[in-house]
Amino acid sequence: MLEDCKNALERWGGVHTLIDRWLEQRKALLVSFIELKEACDAELEAVSKARIDTFSELLMDYISAGHFEVYPQLAEEAKAFGDESALVIAAKLLERLEMSTEMTLEFDTDFATPIRCQQNLARLPAWIDRLAKGLTERFMLEDQLIARLHAAHSPQSKAVSPA
Repeated sequence: MLEDCKNALERWGGVHTLIDRWLEQRKALLVSFIELKEACDAELEAVSKARIDTFSELLMDYISAGHFEVYPQLAEEAKAFGDESALVIAAKLLERLEMSTEMTLEFDTDFATPIRCQQNLARLPAWIDRLAKGLTERFMLEDQLIARLHAAHSPQSKAVSPA
């Protein structure tokens, strides 16, 4: 997953400040995810609420930035270029992203308070596995969204595209 994040940064980095900042958030999220997974694998009972909170905050910030900043900006860009087919594709991708969003909200709820965290700690390894799959798919869908709604309209892609 982290390697895919690096590839996305290389592919889309520098294209737009908003996307750059969001991809940096993705990288920080993945680092926190890996640290949480390693702590969970080492000694589950020693995983602190603070470590879970750090990951959960990064997760929620990343998801929120996508939904409330990046996705609307990408849609506006497609509208500005009159790219109706991109908007149709985006709607389908956003529908699929919604499932991942629901999963992240469930995770946040399960570990929101010290009591809930203690009650659900035994389920953390299963959550880690579930989140790994969900985030991998989410990042793939988001990369498709960026490719279709942003990169297709960038000056570089027009220069490279055959006439």
